[in-house]
Amino acid sequence: MSRTYVVTGAASGIGKATAERLEADGHRVIGVDIKDADVVADLSTGEGRTALVHEVEQRSGGRVDGVIAVAGLVAASPVTVGVNYFGATATLEGLRPLLAGSDAPRAVVVASLAALEEVDEGLYERLLADDEPGARQEAERIGTATNAAGSSAIYSTTKKAIAQWVRTHAKDPEWAGAGIALNAIAPGVIETPMTAAALESAEGRAALDAGAPSPLNGPAAPPAAPAALLAWLASAENTHVTGQIVFIDGGAESIRRPERI
Repeated sequence: MSRTYVVTGAASGIGKATAERLEADGHRVIGVDIKDADVVADLSTGEGRTALVHEVEQRSGGRVDGVIAVAGLVAASPVTVGVNYFGATATLEGLRPLLAGSDAPRAVVVASLAALEEVDEGLYERLLADDEPGARQEAERIGTATNAAGSSAIYSTTKKAIAQWVRTHAKDPEWAGAGIALNAIAPGVIETPMTAAALESAEGRAALDAGAPSPLNGPAAPPAAPAALLAWLASAENTHVTGQIVFIDGGAESIRRPERI
């Protein structure tokens, strides 16, 4: 049965691969991105988030079956706070009413293996308090420092926060109580424009391998791998998986914290 999905970040990387997979399976996809998409919206701004909801409502006729929030940035910048956390939560909450008309409503967001890194506690606290001005101020304080893999405390903190948001809210009456499965995936290293620069240098590859050792099938997965997982979690077949952070990382999470079950 054909379903209607909203995919943010649909112009490139994991989002594009997910949209293409769903369309190949016969589903309708409303793609969202800052350019080259059905709905053009800047999710780092309140105006862009409002436009996203309005445009999707108009294009869908007020009903969607799945929301897949992929859009994200790795830049050491307050804009990353706006997209990775507040843009993602606004997408999920803003489109949740449109899921109510589906027989099998599903929502998934992309977190990251980077959520296992040390977080900036000041930023993390402001994110979980839903304080965007305060979170942006904390990001300004953190600054633009990155590691050899191009990642920063801003990125890892936003990804841990969005994973925690899923864990906190998936069980709520508005989500599980309304029959809506809400999950996140946590990719390791994926071959996307976001990781291209790091994968091109020996120093970058070493940094990626240090944080995301991948004994299964090599250091970087193609976007099709997380796309397949997202498609299943957002499908009608997923009747009972909710509130989970599913790692898709070649084994990195199990190496980094083997005591966790």
